[in-house]
Amino acid sequence: MSGRDIRNIVEIMKNDFKASFKNPIVVIVLVALIVLPSLYALLNIEACWNPYENTDEVEFAIANLDKGATYEGQKLNVGNELVKELKNNSDFDWVFMSEEELRKGVHDGDYYAGMIIPENLSEDVVSITTDDPKSAEIVYIVNIKSNPVANKLTDSAANAVYRTMNSKIVKFIDLAAYGKLDELKDGLSQGSTQLSSGASQLSSGASQVSSGASQLSDGANKVTDGANKVKSGTKDVNDGANKVKSGSKAIDDGASKVSSSAENIKSGSEQVQQGASDLESQANPSSLPTPVKEVVEGSVNLANSSSQLAKGSSELAEGSANLASSSSKLANGASDVAGGASNLANGASDVADGSSELAEGALSLAAGSELLSSAAVQALFSASSALSSASNSLSGVTGVNESQIGDYIYSPIKLNREEVYPVSDYGSNVAPFYIVLSMWVGAVITTVMIKPGTSTGTKYSPLEMYFGKLLLFIILSLLQAAVTISGLFILGIDIVNPLLFIFSASLVSVTFMVLIYSLISSLGQIGKGIGVILLVLQISGTGGIYPIEIMAPFFQTLYPYLPMTYAINLIRESLLGVVWSNYLLALAILIAISLATVIVAIIIKEKADDASHYFEERLEETGLF
Repeated sequence: MSGRDIRNIVEIMKNDFKASFKNPIVVIVLVALIVLPSLYALLNIEACWNPYENTDEVEFAIANLDKGATYEGQKLNVGNELVKELKNNSDFDWVFMSEEELRKGVHDGDYYAGMIIPENLSEDVVSITTDDPKSAEIVYIVNIKSNPVANKLTDSAANAVYRTMNSKIVKFIDLAAYGKLDELKDGLSQGSTQLSSGASQLSSGASQVSSGASQLSDGANKVTDGANKVKSGTKDVNDGANKVKSGSKAIDDGASKVSSSAENIKSGSEQVQQGASDLESQANPSSLPTPVKEVVEGSVNLANSSSQLAKGSSELAEGSANLASSSSKLANGASDVAGGASNLANGASDVADGSSELAEGALSLAAGSELLSSAAVQALFSASSALSSASNSLSGVTGVNESQIGDYIYSPIKLNREEVYPVSDYGSNVAPFYIVLSMWVGAVITTVMIKPGTSTGTKYSPLEMYFGKLLLFIILSLLQAAVTISGLFILGIDIVNPLLFIFSASLVSVTFMVLIYSLISSLGQIGKGIGVILLVLQISGTGGIYPIEIMAPFFQTLYPYLPMTYAINLIRESLLGVVWSNYLLALAILIAISLATVIVAIIIKEKADDASHYFEERLEETGLF
């Protein structure tokens, strides 16, 4: 750039400044250009200062049809309780009416939304204590068409009512369960006492079992000794039984011989008796001589005596036979008795063996019973202790105030919100977006109202015309930034670092002015169109209000390439709390945009300034532009 170029540039600047104060109309227009962008920012920030504090002017219709219910002899009407609470709530303008009025009012747009509390609401709430619980329902009616933001506000109101109702229902359920816990605590306490008593009784029984086990042990020893004696006696009985059987056999043999001899004696006796009878009949003692007679008489007497003797012998023989027969029977009986005694002795031995085994089993059973009784006593005392501990724990819970327990069970965990870079109001939060947007709008309005100039038909070169006009636009951008910054201080938004904010806002204003000025200076009407298109795209694509992550993929793609993205970040860091890595990155990119814009604009203006002027003339000829 030569000295001549500099002189021409300065000349253009002087001419612009003279023209700026040539008449009052120009001054008024310039003042308007300086003030209007700041109004765009300030009015929008003020409007968004805290819109949710004004919801008390929004009407919300309520129709309460709840007929109530009875629980444990007490009347309950959840709908009426809600109405009482809403009448003391100023978040919205609650309007109470019939169901018909509500439905018609929402349908016609008189109310943005309304809620209908059904007649069986309380009944459904109480049903949780029955075997057939039902979910309570509330009807929420909203007119989506009436306003895009109003239905979001009424959604928050509906959620507030919903949470209020749920809190009441949950507290009711919790308190009902809380009462059951108290009953459970008493039951556990009684059970603990009963278990302890049973354990004591069982312990006493265990002592008796132990004593009986000791006695049983002594008896078992005696049974074993007796069994040994029975076995020894069994051997002796068996030996005696064998001897009895042997003697019985000898008696039986002797009895047979006696019986046989008795038969012989009986037969001889009968012969003697017959001979004596014959001799007596043949002998006639009167006809016989005396000596013979005496012999005969003596023979007869002898025969008679022999007959008597034979008769007696016959009878002794019969007695001996009977005796022998009886002796044989006695011997047989003795043998049978001996056999039975032997069997009895063997059975007694078996009984003795069984008694010994039974005694050993009884001893083992007694020992097991003693061990079981001891373990059962320990288990019962442990169970009693556990139940008592559980009862004491429940006693600690059931002793709490009912309202406190209801609040706790409804919200056992509280969310503790910690704010990083806290902001006092919503207006300050959205200020970075509206500040940057107003500066872009200010640059567009200024470059549209004031001609950037063309070198065609003048003595100036495109380069001289570009830089000569640029100073006026930069000064206007700085004045626009100054008015906006002053208004923000007056408005009272949060400004963490005032000096850094003033510098950042001024830089953004100058950057946007240089960018828009360069577009229009080098491209004319096409540049204006590009400036407007960028304005439209940057409203949604820079993450100023909504997170860019929830925007359409198209805007997410554009996000890193839009100047306002980095301008918003720069203002936000200086306004609400700086993170230097974020701030310096945005600062570097904005400076790079300014430098790149100037370089590209100079190149285009040198090459296409005449073509741009020709294009504008053709548009002006139509009378439309």
